[in-house]
Amino acid sequence: MKYHHLLADASPTPYWLDTRDRPGALDALAGRATADLVVVGGGYSGLWTALLAKERDPGRDVVLLEANRIGWAASGRNGGFCSASLTHGADNGESRWPEEMDTLERLGRENLDQIEATLERYGIDCDFRRSGELAVATAEWQAEELASADTSEDVVFLDRAAVREQLASPTYHAGLWDKTGCAMVDPARLAFGLREACLRLGVRIYERSPVSVLERDDLLMRVATDRGEVLAPKVALATNAFPSLLRRVRSFIVPVYDYALMTEPLSEPQMKAIGWENRQGVGDSANHFHYYRLSADNRILWGGYDAVYHFGSKISSRLDQRPETFDKLAGHFFETFPQLEGLKFGHKWGGVIDTCSRFCAFFGTAHGGAVAYAAGYTGLGVGATRFGADVMLDLLSGEATERTELKMVRSKPVPFPPEPARWFGITVTSNALARADGNGGRRNLWLRTLDRFGMGFDS
Repeated sequence: MKYHHLLADASPTPYWLDTRDRPGALDALAGRATADLVVVGGGYSGLWTALLAKERDPGRDVVLLEANRIGWAASGRNGGFCSASLTHGADNGESRWPEEMDTLERLGRENLDQIEATLERYGIDCDFRRSGELAVATAEWQAEELASADTSEDVVFLDRAAVREQLASPTYHAGLWDKTGCAMVDPARLAFGLREACLRLGVRIYERSPVSVLERDDLLMRVATDRGEVLAPKVALATNAFPSLLRRVRSFIVPVYDYALMTEPLSEPQMKAIGWENRQGVGDSANHFHYYRLSADNRILWGGYDAVYHFGSKISSRLDQRPETFDKLAGHFFETFPQLEGLKFGHKWGGVIDTCSRFCAFFGTAHGGAVAYAAGYTGLGVGATRFGADVMLDLLSGEATERTELKMVRSKPVPFPPEPARWFGITVTSNALARADGNGGRRNLWLRTLDRFGMGFDS
């Protein structure tokens, strides 16, 4: 491994969770309880659902069940890009719901504004910075695509010189800066803050309470763990990458592993060498892309590129560390910032996220409307999960709203096939995307066929 000496001392704990500020553990569910609403899952999706449910009706009795600890999975280890996009980017949404994009973009902006307002209302300190997102082109074909994008006062195209003024890298050909459509957050502190807000409003949260049973019990739903159960008329499922309690949902989701590095803090001369005074989140425009950003203490988080699927949708903590990917990421980092050569990495981690074939969330109900679910955020759930929580609560209410009337909400992605076709299709697609990156972005027959059927694989 070429960069072993710079990675050798890196902690395998996600940087955001490697903190003394993590709140203490909560009790596990024991015995029988009742509630008005049970939320399964303690990531952003579940926390937002519980919080919004109490804000809509303060008298509603809400129980949240988390299999591990609040924020331990994707919500505590992601890149912290809190985007206004509900559709994993405008291009993806435009290709699927062109007649709804004005509405979806408005709802996305309102959702981001409401997230900011919620953080202020509850005093949640998660280093929320509305610094925007910078899409960079590292090949000429990507620069041509960025140049053709719609621009405005808030979305600015940057040529080679202008983008390098924002962030100094010899790899950049151009950039597109969305100044208001994305905020940077400390993801774990966001999860911890939402947890405390829920508790303050009276949500009963039980940790280390994995749900194994979801079934109807007369007029109520029974949600059971190995030590207890809750009976409630309504249930919201917010398990995302982990196997759904509803079999019908499982074929729509595949778990993929995403990996990230965090550098040691940059010195003042190193910060001057790269610029980055506006501290935007950054993503390159390749199919196999990198995402990166600065932390509050001037470390660089560098993640993405590999999106690894394991046969049989395997999920295991043993897969969270992948030395070959860490070495690859380190190499890409120094290609992008050669002026930082020799900088050490303090943390290296990975974990599972959910993806679906349309790259953004889908929704539905089961058990006669007593159960609602949202899943498939495909790596862009920091902001969109709040919208998804509102959708689930709308669906559980049984009332038509602007959200529930959206075709995006009423439709489903194309399901993934069973194994071994699933593994074969994902592998072929991933290889084809890599070839497209090296071939001027040209998509081969396989990718064009997937495009025609509205199906793909992404992280």
